[in-house]
Amino acid sequence: MKKVLITGAAGFLGSHLCDRFIKEGFHVIAMDNLITGDLKNIEHLFKLENFEYYHHDVTKFVHVPGDLDYILHFASPASPIDYLKIPIQTLKVGALGTHNLLGLAKEKNARILIASTSEIYGDPLVHPQTEEYYGNVNTIGPRGVYDEAKRFQESITMAYHRFHGVETRIVRIFNTYGPRMRLNDGRVIPAFMGQALRGEDLTVFGDGSQTRSFCYVDDEVEGIYRLLLSDYSNPVNIGNPHEITIKDFAEEIIKLTGTDQKVIYKDLPQDDPMQRQPDISKAKRILDWEPKVGRAEGMKKTFDYFKSLSKEDLEKTEHRDFKDRNRN
Repeated sequence: MKKVLITGAAGFLGSHLCDRFIKEGFHVIAMDNLITGDLKNIEHLFKLENFEYYHHDVTKFVHVPGDLDYILHFASPASPIDYLKIPIQTLKVGALGTHNLLGLAKEKNARILIASTSEIYGDPLVHPQTEEYYGNVNTIGPRGVYDEAKRFQESITMAYHRFHGVETRIVRIFNTYGPRMRLNDGRVIPAFMGQALRGEDLTVFGDGSQTRSFCYVDDEVEGIYRLLLSDYSNPVNIGNPHEITIKDFAEEIIKLTGTDQKVIYKDLPQDDPMQRQPDISKAKRILDWEPKVGRAEGMKKTFDYFKSLSKEDLEKTEHRDFKDRNRN
């Protein structure tokens, strides 16, 4: 049985990856310090013999006993509310955490896949974004802690690949959605759906002309899985190229939820990208991958998930209590 370590395993994408690798017959080692993750996302796996969980911060030394075939590094705050609240921890998990896991991959002779992001493109001057585009990033802006953590992550990964011969893969993840997203984490879909379910007006930042491209989680996981098992070591965009403006998307959510809220407008945050659309030509050619789930189908599944949440979950504020842990 192949053994895989998944960091950030109690998070949104990490938990879905745990499900996929269990389904494929792997022994899954899940690791998370729960600073943004939730054990509810993986508790259904605890009873399985081929699943184990470690509560651990990957910015500290990472030890896994025995053989290890694959590592998927998904530990990182991924929403604006999170990484603006814990900026130093965000930088540390991208730098120290990635360094620790690359060292583990080298020691175990394991293949490692690093979760990068479309945010490395910043507010892009090229549209759609190809893997060859170097980006337009404000290194000292508030979002720089996330953008630069991911850019450094890619650099050190390629250094380990070239200098130490470590088998590495890099996925650049574009906006992904689906069940297990946290309500009110600052990302567009859970924010809109949370507001709709609570009967609040939907908040659009700027004039709503900025665009996003949303990929359903099952499609994203399929692309990641294929990339891990491929022979390609350079970054690959995995996302859905069907683009929509935020204003139009807000209207879609109002129609989907059957509510009659208005759309209200607030100032656009600093360095918020105006366009986001992946060029997935490389994924199509190398991985024979493209998204299958349309936005209407995916949003219906996601809305059904949010509707199933308790009243207490729906009423939680967007302010998450990080206390004082991992702030240094």
